[in-house]
Amino acid sequence: MKDTVYQFTVKDRAGGEVSLKDYAGKVLLIVNTATRCGFTPQYDGLEAMYERLKGRGFELLDFPCNQFGQQAPGTDEEIHGFCVLNYKTAFPQFAKVEVNGENAVPLFSFLVANTTFGGFPQDGKLAPILEKMLGEADPDYAKKPDIKWNFTKFLIGKDGRIVRRFEPTAPLAEVESAIEAELAK
Repeated sequence: MKDTVYQFTVKDRAGGEVSLKDYAGKVLLIVNTATRCGFTPQYDGLEAMYERLKGRGFELLDFPCNQFGQQAPGTDEEIHGFCVLNYKTAFPQFAKVEVNGENAVPLFSFLVANTTFGGFPQDGKLAPILEKMLGEADPDYAKKPDIKWNFTKFLIGKDGRIVRRFEPTAPLAEVESAIEAELAK
């Protein structure tokens, strides 16, 4: 269990403790999100994917994060209300977290420590913007495993181990294909 996500407890929107052991045996997609980001429209695709796959042992775990451009302002309940109203999200949404640095929640510290940044798949418009912005702030950003931006996704297998990391510009069809492969195991 030491090298699985099942060792972690996270906070729900009301501040209650949730053990990730509750998701044992399911394929998980853990995502750090924001409500005022260029990637926020991904909520539509994520919700559609969740609806298609949830009956087959899939769960999407949403962790709002305000670390990147202050793009997740508001309380946990305000964020949740925005997502339900605008994107009709039904997947579990947890308390706002930090994903990098000394205040990162242990779950995300584990995910970052056990994955690498593989570059931004070129989506046509946002990847070059991120590369330029991050490169100007830190020329060595690509060599560091830190989460670079909102909507970074971590695919977790039924055994609780990390399968793969997807950067925000990865096509959701690619993410769903990888989830399907895990569900088939």
